[in-house]
Amino acid sequence: SSDLMNKKAPQNVFWRLLSYVKPYLFLTIAALSFLLLTTVIRSIIPLLASYFIDHYVHQVTDGVLLVLGGYFGLYILQMLFQYIGNFWFAKVSYSIVRDIRQDAFSKMESLGMAYFDQTPSGSIVSRLTNDTESISEMFSGILSSFISAIFVVAVTLYTMFALEWKLTSLIVLFLPIIFILVNMYRKKSAPVVEKTRSLLSQINSKLAESIEGIRIIQAFRQEERLSDEFEAINQEHLAFASRSMALDSLFLRPALSLIKILAYAFLMTYFGLDWSDAPVSAGLIYAFIQYANRLFDPLLEVTQHFSTLQTSMVSAGRVFTLMDQTIEEPRQESTDVRIIKGDIVFEDVSFSYDGKRKILDHVSFEVKKGQTIAFVGATGSGKSSIINVFMRFYEFQSGRILIDGQDIRQFAPHELRSNIGLVLQEPFLYHGTIASNIQMYQDISQDDIIEAARFVDAAPFIEKLPNGYQQLVTERGSSFSTGQRQLLAFARTMASQPKILILDEATANIDSETEQTVQHSLEKMRKGRTTIAIAHRLSTIQDADCIYVLDKGKIIESGNHEELLALKGTYHRMYELQAGQLAR
Repeated sequence: SSDLMNKKAPQNVFWRLLSYVKPYLFLTIAALSFLLLTTVIRSIIPLLASYFIDHYVHQVTDGVLLVLGGYFGLYILQMLFQYIGNFWFAKVSYSIVRDIRQDAFSKMESLGMAYFDQTPSGSIVSRLTNDTESISEMFSGILSSFISAIFVVAVTLYTMFALEWKLTSLIVLFLPIIFILVNMYRKKSAPVVEKTRSLLSQINSKLAESIEGIRIIQAFRQEERLSDEFEAINQEHLAFASRSMALDSLFLRPALSLIKILAYAFLMTYFGLDWSDAPVSAGLIYAFIQYANRLFDPLLEVTQHFSTLQTSMVSAGRVFTLMDQTIEEPRQESTDVRIIKGDIVFEDVSFSYDGKRKILDHVSFEVKKGQTIAFVGATGSGKSSIINVFMRFYEFQSGRILIDGQDIRQFAPHELRSNIGLVLQEPFLYHGTIASNIQMYQDISQDDIIEAARFVDAAPFIEKLPNGYQQLVTERGSSFSTGQRQLLAFARTMASQPKILILDEATANIDSETEQTVQHSLEKMRKGRTTIAIAHRLSTIQDADCIYVLDKGKIIESGNHEELLALKGTYHRMYELQAGQLAR
């Protein structure tokens, strides 16, 4: 995806970035006005200095204090205007970056699961941190420098032409050389900068992956291999960063400084030759040297920033590529249809992740309010895919899914998700408190939180904690046992009082000590609710109203526990195998 990321024309990215200025247009115009005033004052100062040199260096007269006062007054005014202009520009810049980051984050949350399946989490984190920070650098420092440079060059050239148009015409001939050098630098550095940013993204991905899987890495003694892989990416990043710096060092400061020195030499030669024909005032020479400085220095500063601008444009392209992703969540209508009972029907549903291999192959079943059905089968048989299409994480290709006789696509996203309680095999706890983890930003009271915890039998262990429901939860809830984490996940699910319950191997990792508590909680949770359970251990779903056996995306057997055992088929073999393992 790295190659696709930066196919966007840089000018398109730039104009799109500028579109974020619109809400802050008044503040931007005010900031630009102060930068323009700063430039005008900077152009007046050499003229005042020139006047002072020509009129007061040889003899001090009454007006000297007025000229000196005006000179220093203009300097103070210039500093004040520059501070106000830069401060307002910075405020606009950080506001724009906040908006871009917020838009990118909102887009990320709306993306379908297929996007996260194919994009490393570290790469996404890099978009929202490193890349947006790089855009911030462009807006806060570089853009104001570029605009200021345009003002300075325009005002300086105007003043120089007014003083000595012939000489200025000759000095201007040096400017195209600078633009040629900048263009050469841009062409050579763009691919290097892009590769450097891409490698930084890979470093983030590798870091995130290593932190996530540190237990497995240590358990299999793979530290050295991972370290070598990280070093290889790190080394490649260093090589490209060094190449980028080499291009900066060659094309920017040394080459442009050389042109500036040649311009000075040309200037001094011109004045030297002109002196023989007609005396030139020292003030004029001083003013022209100052203006030559002010003509070349902003261009040097801009080119110094050019590498950062390149990086920022590449970064912006990457962020916009994320924001332009079309892999969105399956479409839902925003109708006012409500889920009343929670009856579910799958009619001839087929689904494929890649459009080639069917994961669900014409699956049909139904479950009424208060009933529990279960799916069993080997890994890859399509059990979790039923949950994925029902939860609308993925779009199914054919067939129909109905809730209370209505097509699932007819329900507004909030109506669908608020009425379906999902409990996963690996309960995910967020950084915060126990109360905030149960509440999960739902509009429920503290009493509702406590009631949900008591309902799923989580209250006894919570109330024994030093801070009870305000006990801090570290990332992923690592300070709690698997059973305790699962009970908290149950409480979170039940806090919203869902009409449909989805259990995705909810007891697969529970230790035997808390299994009885968890099973008792599940019984209470299922009562009066439509429940779909995916089971690994058959002992946990023996009381289901109907059990479906899946194989390669097809239902090959169905019935209750006794009926399936009587068939002496796949379910019977699975049960015998598990019973034999338990007997050992």
